[in-house]
Amino acid sequence: MGDELAARVAAAMWAEDAASAGLGMRLVSVGDGTAELQMLVRDDMVNGHGMVHGGFVFTLADSAFAFACNSRNQRTVAQGCDIVFVAPAARGDLLVAEARERATYGRNGLYDVTVRRGDDLIAEFRGRSRQLSGTIIEEDS
Repeated sequence: MGDELAARVAAAMWAEDAASAGLGMRLVSVGDGTAELQMLVRDDMVNGHGMVHGGFVFTLADSAFAFACNSRNQRTVAQGCDIVFVAPAARGDLLVAEARERATYGRNGLYDVTVRRGDDLIAEFRGRSRQLSGTIIEEDS
């Protein structure tokens, strides 16, 4: 039931996520506390050094974090996050962000997101979440 619910929640969230879609992200998979998104680095994402602007890498990781921490159908937002950039990416690179839940405690959660280009590590992101009241979708009783 967990992965099925996560898929239904992700579909509802994706339908409203103009930011991720507008950046060309693609939701590859979602599960109970997990998510994987991809993004192809476009020409308009490259900075003056000829590499992807870090804000786009952060946004990809943040989107994967959002789908992972909302996967149980509890409205959840970021309360804080940080990123470590390990290696640069360039135009034409396909970046993959894999989010995994590390721990939940009360209404809080801790998630790690790894951003890769193939086997190359691009960045590590850590997100801290906070559950709000309400759900994303109505669940069948």
